[in-house]
Amino acid sequence: MLRARLQFRTFSSASRVAKWAEIPLAPPDKILGISEAYVKDTNSNKINLGVGAYRDNAGKPIIFPSVKQAEKSLLETETEKEYTGIIGNKNFQNIVKNFIFNNSDKDANGAQLIKDGRIVSSQTISGTGSLRVIAEFLNRFYSAKKIYVPKPTWANHIAVFSDAGLTAEYYAYYNTSKNDLDYEQLKQSLNNADNESVVLLHACCHNPTGMDLTSEQWDEVLQIIQQRKLFPLIDMAYQGFASGSPYEDIGLVRKMTKLTAEGKLSSFALCQSFAKNMGLYGERTGSISIVTESKDQATAIESQLKKLIRPMYSSPPIHGSKIVETIFSNQDLFQSWLTDLDKVVGRLNGVRSKLYEKLDKSNYNWDHLMKQRGMFVYTGLSAEQVIELREKYSVYATEDGRFSISGINDNNVDYLADAINKVVNK
Repeated sequence: MLRARLQFRTFSSASRVAKWAEIPLAPPDKILGISEAYVKDTNSNKINLGVGAYRDNAGKPIIFPSVKQAEKSLLETETEKEYTGIIGNKNFQNIVKNFIFNNSDKDANGAQLIKDGRIVSSQTISGTGSLRVIAEFLNRFYSAKKIYVPKPTWANHIAVFSDAGLTAEYYAYYNTSKNDLDYEQLKQSLNNADNESVVLLHACCHNPTGMDLTSEQWDEVLQIIQQRKLFPLIDMAYQGFASGSPYEDIGLVRKMTKLTAEGKLSSFALCQSFAKNMGLYGERTGSISIVTESKDQATAIESQLKKLIRPMYSSPPIHGSKIVETIFSNQDLFQSWLTDLDKVVGRLNGVRSKLYEKLDKSNYNWDHLMKQRGMFVYTGLSAEQVIELREKYSVYATEDGRFSISGINDNNVDYLADAINKVVNK
């Protein structure tokens, strides 16, 4: 009997190996693959313009001073590391609601929606986690299974929505031949969208182009959304990176809360994270907010979010959310954070201007760089030119020509501009 059992186990193990051997090799992540190639490069002048994380003028990652102070406070006062609730704790949820929907005298509509109990907020695993959770939720409960995303959009959007069971299609957004917003085609493609479908909107600092709509353009787009009865899903990963102030960068949200409060828009959802504007990348601290039609609907939606999240990851991590809570609960820390954020954005804007000044404009119009906002510049360089920059000059960027300008500093801006000029003008 023992021999038979041993033979069976050997056979079973071999069978499992054969099945695993059928798994194909997945293609590498485009952005993470760039970082891996950069690390292996031995050129002392190498530049990494791929990763979307802030670097200081010395090319080093930072921790916001306000975040450091919050962590010191937590070290002294924190008394437990217990699980938080499935959708986070109430204090974090209230902070998020007020941060996004009720942060100034301009936000009477948001304040009313909060008072009426029509906004459901849930802590999630940063921005990507919030997108995945809302995608799963829409697939379960929303009538349409199609989501329209701008072309181009963040590289991970399509995978997140598709893996959750939604069908992703593009709407026009950017004209690569003119290096500008393709506004007329944008409106036309949304007018042609299937009624009641989901539409993804970038709140500010559109990734990857950095090209945002004006307030007047948003008004027209929102009119189309109302006419087509589209469900708006807002991705707000870079709140604060357009102007330096998180409260100046939510014009789209204010417009939508007004429409919802007036009954012209029934509902919308928003995904947000503190990864960029607090530098909490690895803490994975983000949220979903769903503006609902009624308090009863909000109660039902919250219960289903809990049911969805529970078997997925049970509950979110707490350290990042406690940092957020600590900063928002202390006025001095809060003002320090706003100053930290403004300095970060100020450096990025300064780097953008320096690069623009040093680029040769005799054969190429670089004016679009100064129209774009946020952490990226969408250069308009071809894939061949980007590859040449990588192979000849050790400048690493995604092949769509998107540069993360936080990788540029006083020590490398001349080298970078010279390399670009050589590639463009050859």
